[in-house]
Amino acid sequence: MKTILLTGFEPFNKASINPSWEAVKELKGWRNGEFAVEVRQLPCVFGLANRVMAGLLEELKPDVVIATGQAGGRPELSVERVAINVDDASIEDNDGQQPVDAAIVEGGPAAYFSTLPIKATVREMRERGLRAGVSQTAGTFVCNHVFYGLLHNTANTPVRAGFIHVPFLPEQAGKGVPSMTLDEIVEGLRAAVIASVSAETDIAEAGGATH
Repeated sequence: MKTILLTGFEPFNKASINPSWEAVKELKGWRNGEFAVEVRQLPCVFGLANRVMAGLLEELKPDVVIATGQAGGRPELSVERVAINVDDASIEDNDGQQPVDAAIVEGGPAAYFSTLPIKATVREMRERGLRAGVSQTAGTFVCNHVFYGLLHNTANTPVRAGFIHVPFLPEQAGKGVPSMTLDEIVEGLRAAVIASVSAETDIAEAGGATH
């Protein structure tokens, strides 16, 4: 049986909730004959978040890791393609850190690509009636920090790993700001787990961007 690790972040930037964790914790204990899901919360803190993730990789030895985070303002579930080796924070993390143009791993590759079947995941989400797409940037805050660290630590292993950004919940979104219900986000993560287990290779279909 495969072990699937789902992670979400604690609230940050003075918010009281984080939709990534609110959704992930709904899937605690989900299992069938093929997989069992473990869920964990990550701190929104540079450095510490990657140390916690590294500990989870050692403890749980997952076959698949899907890390998630909040991307307020985005209208859809964003399945991230690439993590880049830079921390460049526009706001402070939960420990008051605000790194600028700092490498996540000194001497590490400039970038890593997700090893999840990203387009199969988007298709699975869309087939469930959800707004979803491939994203070409995970930003340069703690989400990208964890995404890069995760891929660095699972490079040259059979572990499938990647990152999904989720929109605001309706109660977080101001007037005219896109949002998604908790049930929709949870269903999207269910789709991501199913795709990560069932798609042996990714599918080839348009998922790029012109800007």
